[in-house]
Amino acid sequence: MNTFLQITFIAATYLIGAIPVGYILTKYSTGKNIIEFGSGNIGSTNVKRIAGKKIALITQLLDMFKGLLPVLLTLILQPADDSISPYFVYFIALASIIGHDFSIFLKFRGGKGVNTTLGASVLLAPYAVFISVAVYFLVKWRFRFVSLGSLVLSVSLPVTDLIINGFTPTCFYLLVCMTLIIIQHRGNIRRLIHNQELPSS
Repeated sequence: MNTFLQITFIAATYLIGAIPVGYILTKYSTGKNIIEFGSGNIGSTNVKRIAGKKIALITQLLDMFKGLLPVLLTLILQPADDSISPYFVYFIALASIIGHDFSIFLKFRGGKGVNTTLGASVLLAPYAVFISVAVYFLVKWRFRFVSLGSLVLSVSLPVTDLIINGFTPTCFYLLVCMTLIIIQHRGNIRRLIHNQELPSS
């Protein structure tokens, strides 16, 4: 795969990630513009508030699939093409996450990136993903804040991978994912600090 094709693949992955699933499904099922309701976020948590659990679950699965599919295709192609750098898959994974977080279809607004991060990362760091998801549910159960669980999950991803595998390119990639999730949760962090965050239902 030459440089032009790699850049094209990254751009296509960004566009796939940028598909605002939560926005589209909420608009279709309720007629509402999700950006104007709740937190204004297109992720599954806000979709649940506006469109209900079923639409939220579909949103969650499709957001994960947006990250999983390009990474899976890259991992299939890599062994058959020596010209593809082993680091290329990390750029693909990040392209899908950045597409979700900063969608060109929504004037570079988007979601928090947690589900797309999990989908993009599950084949790259399966143990870290599953352990971090367990930590997320534990924190959410104990403190009843989805945002706090997501923030702890984001930190758990690189820390868990570091403990298991040491400092590798995957760990560095997960550090970037952590940073993106924290940036997208900056409003939630302010509300948590000032005891203004709404608990999960």
